[in-house]
Amino acid sequence: MSAALDIRGLTKEYVRGKPVLRNLDLSIGAEGITAIIGPSGTGKSTLLRCINRLVEPTKGEIRLTGAEGTIDVAKLRGRGLRLARRRIGMVFQEYNLVERLSVMENVLCGRLGYVPLWRAWLRKYPEEDIARAFALLDAVGLPEHATRRADALSGGQRQRVGIARALMQRPDLLLADEPTSSLDPRTSVEVLEMLTKLAAAEGVPVIINIHNVALAKRYARRIVGMHEGAIIFDGPPEALQDDHLRRIYGGEDWL
Repeated sequence: MSAALDIRGLTKEYVRGKPVLRNLDLSIGAEGITAIIGPSGTGKSTLLRCINRLVEPTKGEIRLTGAEGTIDVAKLRGRGLRLARRRIGMVFQEYNLVERLSVMENVLCGRLGYVPLWRAWLRKYPEEDIARAFALLDAVGLPEHATRRADALSGGQRQRVGIARALMQRPDLLLADEPTSSLDPRTSVEVLEMLTKLAAAEGVPVIINIHNVALAKRYARRIVGMHEGAIIFDGPPEALQDDHLRRIYGGEDWL
């Protein structure tokens, strides 16, 4: 299977000499869900934010491959970086919706990198974008909420809108940063079920940061365990054992 993402020697230091990410090497296949697990502060979110350049890497390569070819995201600046971000969808922990806009308008925001600014300002999106937005709202189970304001939705509904917005980009890679941490257990399962099905239908690989190990094992094809900025486990869910979890999270008596 070809790699959608190939990371080599990725290091991030917020304070010089104190790396949050330590010379990471990681390749992500062109399909399926990869779950990143590990304790808070170990660099999971920093890793995702380096991939889409919301955080500036200190050094390393982040090579993204897709329909438009292969680029090193870590080296891009200006317009090149803006174009690269179109190819990387992001689902946020706290949704990051524009609360005063409608559900449909929030989903269409996923096309902002593709349409002229005047079209977005006047809400004059191409008909094919509008049709796809309706199709995605139907896929996430919210067709009847298209005209509602985002701030009128529940947390689970907001996250569904966030997933639809990310998929509107037609991304080569989808990142999800703790997408269920603000949701109750039942809604978390529903959102992950939907994310799994839609990612498979769209043919887009997903990297998801998640604290819930049971959910990671249930939905991910591959699990990457991090501790203090380094990868210490990388394999299928069935290979993840208690001794791995102790090394990842530390301690002996919490399992």
